[in-house]
Amino acid sequence: MAMRQTPLTCSGHTRPVVDLAFSGITPYGYFLISACKDGKPMLRQGDTGDWIGTFLGHKGAVWGATLNTDATKAATAAADFTAKVWDAVSGDEVLSLAHKHIVKTVSFTQDSNCLLTGGNDKLLRIYDLSSPEAAPQEISGHTSAIKKALWCNNDQQILSAADDKTIRLWDRSSMEEVKTLTFDTSVSSMEYVADGQILVITYGKTIAFYNALSLELIKTVEAPAPINSASLHPEKDFFVAGGDDFKLYKFDYSTKEELESYKGHFGPVHCVRFSPDGELYASGSEDGTLRLWQTAVGKTYGLWKCVLPEDLGSENPEQLYTSTPEIKA
Repeated sequence: MAMRQTPLTCSGHTRPVVDLAFSGITPYGYFLISACKDGKPMLRQGDTGDWIGTFLGHKGAVWGATLNTDATKAATAAADFTAKVWDAVSGDEVLSLAHKHIVKTVSFTQDSNCLLTGGNDKLLRIYDLSSPEAAPQEISGHTSAIKKALWCNNDQQILSAADDKTIRLWDRSSMEEVKTLTFDTSVSSMEYVADGQILVITYGKTIAFYNALSLELIKTVEAPAPINSASLHPEKDFFVAGGDDFKLYKFDYSTKEELESYKGHFGPVHCVRFSPDGELYASGSEDGTLRLWQTAVGKTYGLWKCVLPEDLGSENPEQLYTSTPEIKA
């Protein structure tokens, strides 16, 4: 008998949630940041969804958000033509980096010393956070707005996806384009998995996996609906995806078989990511909520309680699974 997936719902945002990111695992657990069109990015405990704080200071929709590995710094990209760096412990704004147009994406190097930004002015910028008054390095080449930009290959290279229907690989030291992938439609999302150098890309109904160093295609999977985001499990045994039909899909990575699907939101799913320990994945939606989903349903983890086999014979199947269904933030 299949057990019901009971997601934890994290409320608090008042507009669509458009991006989310996890930190690495720290001595205090791991953390989750969400970007929302309400202009108020939120920090949460990653395994429970409990609200920790809200970063206040942007004057427009926040399109991108990220945490550094040890969750001491946060960065956000917004429609107010700024990227901001925050102290993720105190919540204080540390830097506001002015841009010439809407900023869509932010990414820290592994040492947290540099911040990569991209957005509607088509330029990639690299800021040295130790001397933020210095002009950033700029990389041009994209012909439309940049949606996502990431460090890869131990921060020696940069991957960027733009509305010009390309993904480009750049060399950090020479600032030159190394390789370009061109698609028939705009790429909706991009995830970089450092362990194994895998790039996860979504466009249309397709979820594609590439070698991040060579940009050679590994495999593609077709989903039942247009997909906005996908994430590969840290152990690479399966991946999850969400999109326009409000559902979350889970696929076997090796066989490409659809394993599960859940209608989890009341609007399109904009972003989905696995936690760093792979025990859960988080989704963000047009409906203004974040939801946390168990990778292995029925396991005791975070706020979920284990269901023993003898409990499965209970009279009310709705009670199979005890959890806190909603977290009010």
